[in-house]
Amino acid sequence: MSKHHNLTPPSRVKKDEDDEHDLHLNGEALPSRAAAVHESIREEGEIELSRTVSALLWSAIAAGLSMSFSMLAKGLMRAHLPETDVGFLVESLGYTVGFLVVIMARQQLFTENTVTAVLPVMSQPRIVRFLCLLRLWGVVLVGNLIGVAISAWAILALPIFSSETHQAFLTLGEHILQNTPMQMFAKGIVAGWMIATMVWLLPSAGSAKIWVILIVTYLVAIGEFTHIIVGSTEVMYLVFAGQASWSDYLFHFGLPTLAGNVFGGTFIFALISHAQIRSDSDR
Repeated sequence: MSKHHNLTPPSRVKKDEDDEHDLHLNGEALPSRAAAVHESIREEGEIELSRTVSALLWSAIAAGLSMSFSMLAKGLMRAHLPETDVGFLVESLGYTVGFLVVIMARQQLFTENTVTAVLPVMSQPRIVRFLCLLRLWGVVLVGNLIGVAISAWAILALPIFSSETHQAFLTLGEHILQNTPMQMFAKGIVAGWMIATMVWLLPSAGSAKIWVILIVTYLVAIGEFTHIIVGSTEVMYLVFAGQASWSDYLFHFGLPTLAGNVFGGTFIFALISHAQIRSDSDR
């Protein structure tokens, strides 16, 4: 009597097991892998909404401090590279450093953690949840800006860098302020969309998370799209150096960029992604 052997390759068995796991989260059957990603991000958002103000604030301040690494790395590279297209492409790698530190350390970053908190509100739209979302946004934004302000002042005031490097830092901020407020807003939309896309990709990235962060944030850098936290470090450096006013920071850069990031990351990407999952669930 012949024996029947399982001829299914081990890799295919593993893939089938992964697919089955992806479509079942916490024992609940889900209609698609996209729905599994949505559910994973929504649960992360639930956790973020339930955190205390003090926990959010300290994590957000830490994230603001960490995001200064983007300006540091980019400025240091600029100070040692020629002003060519190749030099620009290389120095833009420095932009990714702050995001790598913040995301891998799971610190609270506006436009990253705040996007995840939108999904629970969209899933169960209630006034209480919306108020919790506004609390999260407000605390994280304030904490991030406190962190970047401390970093920008310290980088300028402490005798650490050469005059050439300080000039490179100033050039970064001056380059941002060359945009009009409308350009700040439009470029902020794209940056918000791209960061939200990165958030959506991370749950499925596994060991490739670092590459996802690198690729997406590098595209933000070479596209010169505006991000409220990274850009704040560079523009606040100008303000503390006396090369720009707080009015320039707030009205020329801050508010237009913030509006663009929120619009691109929340009202476009999150709404469309949520609508896709709702359509799957209704079938």
